[in-house]
Amino acid sequence: MTDGILKQYRVLVVDDEPRIVKFLKLRLEASGYEVITASSGLEAFEKLRADEPDLVVLDVVMPGIDGFETLKQFRTVSSIPVIILSAKEGNTDKVKGLELGADDYLAKPFSPDELIARIEAVMRRLAPPENRKVIDSIQLGRITVNLKRHFVTVDGKEIALTRIEWLLLTELTRNAGKLMLYNELLARVWGPEYRDDVQILRTWISRLRQKLERDSGEATIIRTVPKTGYMIDRPSPANEAAQG
Repeated sequence: MTDGILKQYRVLVVDDEPRIVKFLKLRLEASGYEVITASSGLEAFEKLRADEPDLVVLDVVMPGIDGFETLKQFRTVSSIPVIILSAKEGNTDKVKGLELGADDYLAKPFSPDELIARIEAVMRRLAPPENRKVIDSIQLGRITVNLKRHFVTVDGKEIALTRIEWLLLTELTRNAGKLMLYNELLARVWGPEYRDDVQILRTWISRLRQKLERDSGEATIIRTVPKTGYMIDRPSPANEAAQG
């Protein structure tokens, strides 16, 4: 059953095939979403700035500017959630889309119910956790994670993280000293539908590490436990701020 709070979002559907656009528009509107459409990457970029959608469903194969290039342009101005659609089922396109900043990937042909489920999973991640007692800030060597104000610094310099990177770091930091299993992290960050998608987790952990550990000869902040999960070592009590 879907949660009514997830039904107040505006979705931008980008595809050069009118039949697919019409079909998705009807199905998404029937599920309670407001839908705007674009038939090209250029039009999608214009709609992104003019209509301020909450999420984009973006086809990869389009004439002119393809979905990957469109996603690159999106990421220069926005961290809006993007679900990539592709007729190719191979892992190459999936990994490329995720590395460019897509939040999810769906191969054609797909069930519209599955697309809606994935949209709702992304939207659940947008909602802030409620009634959760957290540590304000944690110092991890050169890295400071400010959980209260939502920013990260390395050697005092703030590092820009995507929403997914922040959610991953937050889960690992809140559970510092505890091994986080693959399926546990996937369920918490992406939703229970993604418990078995280890590839997407590895891709985003790699992106996060590159930002946190660049230009550093230190050991990795995020430790890998092979075939099991990831963890961050618990900092000393002196490095933890008082709980809020």
